[in-house]
Formats: sequence, structure tokens, C-alpha cells
Amino acid sequence: MSFLAFDRIKKSYGDTVAIRDVSFEVQEGEVFGLLGPNGAGKTSLIRILMDIIRPNEGTITLFGESHSRDHLDRVGYLPEERGLYTKHKVLEVLTYFGMLKGLSRAEARSRSRHWLDKVGLAEVGGWKVERLSKGMGQKVQIASTLLFEPELCVLDEPFAGLDPVNVRLVQDLIQDRRSAGQTTILSTHQMNMVEALCDRVALIHKGEVVIYGEVSDVRHRYSLPEVRVGLDGPLPRVEGVERSTRENDSTWRLLLAGDTQPTSILADLVGKGAQVNRFERVLASMEEIFIRVVEGQA
Repeated sequence: MSFLAFDRIKKSYGDTVAIRDVSFEVQEGEVFGLLGPNGAGKTSLIRILMDIIRPNEGTITLFGESHSRDHLDRVGYLPEERGLYTKHKVLEVLTYFGMLKGLSRAEARSRSRHWLDKVGLAEVGGWKVERLSKGMGQKVQIASTLLFEPELCVLDEPFAGLDPVNVRLVQDLIQDRRSAGQTTILSTHQMNMVEALCDRVALIHKGEVVIYGEVSDVRHRYSLPEVRVGLDGPLPRVEGVERSTRENDSTWRLLLAGDTQPTSILADLVGKGAQVNRFERVLASMEEIFIRVVEGQA
């Protein structure tokens, strides 16, 4: 049975349909990207998973069992809308969150200190939360989400407000979870992070799953028929090229026409004496795919 499976989930708010018959699975130990534009239904789906709201129809299987509130002690959740108790000290807040997940006070306090050190904030345990910068508050909230080592963790825009150094730190934390066999759902609009971190993705648009699969397969499936050619010298005219775009002094991007195969382009170039030092298929970035799907051009 699946680690996590959504089966025909539907959710409406009055006459507004937020989720339409959504079904997909998340595998144990992977980093899964939950993608979509604002208002696509991602937040509603996450709230259903966290039992904050209930679906109108459909079921969820989690940890091989029918979904129940008892599972939530094994699930971490970093919501996009942040919330820390600003008048309390950081260590006290983290300890409290750990105890909510079933840790003893001593264990929660020990893990809180460990995680503050892990996110580079060992010195702020005695500070009141209101003293933290936005980036520091973000790291404290990430620590509060991960300190009890949840089997499943849902991270909604975890990179918001972080500088490049701390973005890398959070990337490493997510990859550490994968290495430990723990499962992470990453909801983000930063498509470069999806390419860097995610094993598989589901893209939701207008309440429906429109893309689902491994990141590498998705990029191959939604790429245009393009090749990148590096040349020592000018680009000769070749048959089967619909458009050529110069990327720099020695590199061209060629959009192939019809059923033209890349091998025929390469053969034509070589046959015309071109000095080819690079020839590769151009894979669309996840950002390009996201934009084309949302704009209805995929």
C-alpha cells in the first residue's frame, strides 16, 4: 500500500470548486514537489492532509492506513503563513512545539538546542521571538518543524526570506531527510529548487492535476524539439531548422521543424564542414514548463 495517496479528492467552498477529482501518490523517502499557480488548490489539498479542513469527496491513505488525526504526530508542517509566539523566548517556543508532538520536556529542550545549532542560531535561544529578523524567524520555524524528525514533512515555501547561504542550508536539510529515508513534500514557486531537489512532482492548475511524474521525465516530455550546437566558426544553413537563436559567440539554439531528428541535423552540419564541438538536446526548465502549462501553451 502507498506511503501517501490522494484518491479522487474534491473540495468546494460554496459554489467555488477548489479541487476537482485529484489523485496522486507520494513514495516513501522521496522529495515530492507540489506545484501550481496561486489559487490552484495546493493549499486546500495540504490543509486536507493536515486535517484542518475536510474534503467533500475522496480519501487519503497515509502510512499504509486510512488517514486519521492520529497520524499527525508523525507529520511536520511548515505553513506559508508563519506563526511563532513573539513574546516568548525562542528555546521555550521550540520546546513547546516539540512537546506537542509527544516529546518529553527534556527531550524537546535538548532537540531544540541541537536544531538551533544546526540552523546556525545557537546564540538566540534566550532571545524573545520578536527580536528575530525575518530570515532568522524562518529558520527557527523550520527547526520547529523538523526537530521531532517527522516521517512526513510538508514544507510550504521554505525558502522565503532567506539569503543564498541559508537557502543552501535548507536545501541540505531536505537532502539529509531523503538520505535518512524520510519523506518531504515541497510546495514552492521556485522552480530551480524543484529541479535541484525533487524526485517527482504534481502540478495542479485550476484544481486539477495537469502534470505528474518524475522530474526528468516531465522535462523530456514537455521540451520543445530543440538542440544546442557549439561551433568553431559560423553556422551553415541546414535543412529542418525552423528557427535558430544565437546564445553567444560560439553557441546556437536550433528549433527543429516537423519530424526532423537531431541526428540528421548533426550529419548535415558535419557534411557542410562545420566544426562542431558541442551538440545536445535542450531540455525545458521546470520554470518554462510551469509557464507554458499555466498559460495553456504546453
